[in-house]
Amino acid sequence: MIFITVGIHEQPFNRLVKKVDELAYEFPTQEIFMQTGYSTYVPRNVRYSAFLSPEEMDRKIENSEIIITHGGPASFMNVVGLGKVPIVVPRQKKFDEHVNDHQVTFSRAIEEKYNNIIVVEEINKLESILCSYKNIVAKKNKKLNGHNQEFNSAFANEIDKLMEIKRKDK
Repeated sequence: MIFITVGIHEQPFNRLVKKVDELAYEFPTQEIFMQTGYSTYVPRNVRYSAFLSPEEMDRKIENSEIIITHGGPASFMNVVGLGKVPIVVPRQKKFDEHVNDHQVTFSRAIEEKYNNIIVVEEINKLESILCSYKNIVAKKNKKLNGHNQEFNSAFANEIDKLMEIKRKDK
C-alpha cells in the first residue's frame, strides 16, 4: 500500500493531493490511501479520509510499503522510527501551503544529515521517485539516528548510582 498524509495544518495541501490522485493510474496494482486534511481538492481515483485517529494513522504507516508525508517533523519522524524511508513533500509558502518555508529547510537538513528520508520539493518529480523508490531506499540509512538507547542506559546508570548512595546512607 501507498499511504499519504498531509497532516492537520489548516492550509490546504492540494498540490500533493491532486498529484497523487493523478498518479493513481500509474500504479494500478497498488492500493493507495490518502489522509487529506483541510485540502479542498477531492480525490477521484483513490480512497481517502480528511482525518484519521492516531491509531488509524499508525496502522496505515505500519502496513504501507511507501509513505508520502508533508514536511512536519512529527509525521515523518514517526515513519523513520519504524525503520521506513518516507517520501517527504514539504509544504511551501509560495503555494500558500504554510506560513513560511520551515518544512523545506528542516526536511533538507534532515535528509542531508541523516540520509533517511527522500525530499521532493518539485511535485513533478514525485512520479519518478515513486518508480525508483526501491533503488533509492537501498542507498538510504534506515535507522533512526537518535540517542534514545544511550540516553536510557546512562539514565539507568545514574539511578543505580543514586540508589547505591542511598543504601550506603542507611
